[in-house]
Amino acid sequence: MRLIFAGTPQVAVPSLRALADSDHEVVAVVTRPDARVGRGRRLEPSPVKTVAQELGLPVLTPGSPREPEFVAALTELAPDCCPVVAYGSLLPQQVLDIPTHGWVNLHFSLLPAWRGAAPVQRALIAGDEITGASTFLIEAGLDTGPVYGTMTERIRPDDTSGTVLDRLAEAGAPLLLATMDGIGTGDLAPQEQPAEGVSHAAKLTVADARVHLSHPSLAVDRHIRGCTPAPGAWTTFRGDRLKLGPVTITDETLPAGRVDARKHEVLVGTADRAIRLGDVTPLGKKAMPAADWARGVRMAADERLGEEPA
Repeated sequence: MRLIFAGTPQVAVPSLRALADSDHEVVAVVTRPDARVGRGRRLEPSPVKTVAQELGLPVLTPGSPREPEFVAALTELAPDCCPVVAYGSLLPQQVLDIPTHGWVNLHFSLLPAWRGAAPVQRALIAGDEITGASTFLIEAGLDTGPVYGTMTERIRPDDTSGTVLDRLAEAGAPLLLATMDGIGTGDLAPQEQPAEGVSHAAKLTVADARVHLSHPSLAVDRHIRGCTPAPGAWTTFRGDRLKLGPVTITDETLPAGRVDARKHEVLVGTADRAIRLGDVTPLGKKAMPAADWARGVRMAADERLGEEPA
């Protein structure tokens, strides 16, 4: 089939490579425009654009999928199907109607669970033990279209949203390719999603990533792992923001938020058991082991994390 692939971040790259290496013809790639990054605010292409150029594929970077020039370009390319992985923009119906077999999304959850922008992050925060990926036909609703296929992945005790997404990106690429194969031969038809089991995965904001040490240790652990690496879990120390990497739950107890800085470890209290901090990132500095940070700030005996500035 003639395919136009749409995607933007690194998690979309394995699928692009798999389709480019297949018997299908990728006639173009759609991705978000170059973004300004870093302190110098330099323009940087998306990971998908970088790989598409490496593969010699034409790249379209519309500011909005509604732009008449973009719609005209898609129409002229006459795709049979448009596979999508984390493109990052809503597609209007006019665009959805262009390919013969529609737009097919690889979504990183077992639909209808976790419809929305942050399925893996929300799954970890909720304590799910199993996640996966689904391919489905995009329609007007948010991730509500009929499903072509799924694959499952176990969430490990030490997983972060980053490690799970990396595995799903690799394991989901063959699923997307198999879906394209089945659509091309006519052997695969999508099945409507069940009405039960629906949950929603709204994008995590920086405010959402704040850690509440008054919650139980298991909830704190899941929250931090779900927010790692993005948007980055954080609390406060002496009125400044302190980012927290993954932690370990101990058998010790401390009052919620109370810090116990020892020679080689730093414990912090929660609603039940204390957690052992891993790496922390003070405001304006690089990540460092918590014990190094505690020595540098000359931790007092009654210090706490999570308190609001005076």
